[in-house]
Amino acid sequence: MAKQQTFGDKLKKNKGAIKPTVKIIKGFKGEDGHTHFMESFVKVEDVASIDQLEISK
Repeated sequence: MAKQQTFGDKLKKNKGAIKPTVKIIKGFKGEDGHTHFMESFVKVEDVASIDQLEISK
């Protein structure tokens, strides 16, 4: 019995628009005077819109 679906066929199916995931790192001064960093992964529509993203504590 022949195989109905190949691995290549599975990859061709697109389950929607692929949104790139970017890692955002934000630095801020803490109450103790030291610099702390906060990082998060965010899915964006367009890589050019990264400058307009805001993350908060």
